[in-house]
Amino acid sequence: MKDLPDMMQVIEMDGAGSPDVLVSRSRPTVAPDPGHVLIRVVAAGVNGPDMVQRRGHSPPPKGASDLLGLEVSGQVVSVGADVTGWQPGDTICALTNGGGYAEYVSVRADHCLPIPQGVSVIDAAGLPETFFTVWSNVFLDHALPENGRFLVHGGSGGIGSTAVQLGTAMGLEVYTTVEAGDPADFAASLGAVRCIDFRTEDFVAICREAGGMDIVLDIIGGDYVARNIKAARHDARIIQLAFNAGSKVEIDLMPVMLKRISYTGSTLRSRSDAFKARVAAALRDEVWPLFASGALRPVTHAVLPLAQAAKAHRMMERAGHLGKILLTP
Repeated sequence: MKDLPDMMQVIEMDGAGSPDVLVSRSRPTVAPDPGHVLIRVVAAGVNGPDMVQRRGHSPPPKGASDLLGLEVSGQVVSVGADVTGWQPGDTICALTNGGGYAEYVSVRADHCLPIPQGVSVIDAAGLPETFFTVWSNVFLDHALPENGRFLVHGGSGGIGSTAVQLGTAMGLEVYTTVEAGDPADFAASLGAVRCIDFRTEDFVAICREAGGMDIVLDIIGGDYVARNIKAARHDARIIQLAFNAGSKVEIDLMPVMLKRISYTGSTLRSRSDAFKARVAAALRDEVWPLFASGALRPVTHAVLPLAQAAKAHRMMERAGHLGKILLTP
């Protein structure tokens, strides 16, 4: 821990509510726990769960940092006891359990990954949260249907753009709901074969005309829950990752039984450390090489100074971003 400052810049929350509760402050520089590495943060990703926690919902798990920030990239400056595989000077990206909105963060060593070939250290900060989430929910331990069709809601956002790319790279035919214009062009550039304008087109009719979807990935909820069931084909999987339009809905479950649909959902932060380490290993072996081949690419919408975290949150809540929003200390 030589040459490290005694204090570090962080973003704290003054209560809960609007982005204005995010304020820049200083607190003592953290040290790496056993099994952890200390990262000097180059960039941190802004994600949907950050919004939820800021509004006063989904508090951090016991033992986790109270600071926002679930993914970072940067340089290892110190390693804790029992760490193998990383050493000071390594440049990495990592899934954190909170604490990313800071100059330094302690992260489990087995939740860290090298920077993929061809990706800048700043852009790499936008990879862990969405790639861990999409890979673990859609691909890990699941056989993909041959010539399968994959519906991704919100294909121009962080989760959506990752899902469109991964689905395409894994050989699925990807459909996505997205606003017409730049968002649709962006999603198409990532591999979507059909960009459905959710404002003027009925995704259910379009998906059923195509023969139904084998996999549906949804962050919307609300009336999309029932519509996803209608858009799904027999033996489909529907995966719920968020409820931007609400989680309390009334649906007819008969089609779920008749179509043999599997309906699942999860939150990444509450999963065990061992599970996240398993996902990290799978990403390193099966997904990270796809960046070098050009099958995947980072999608950064904007990079703002850490002190402008409130502005970054407002930008994300306007939902006009294409890809990830990052913060740099």
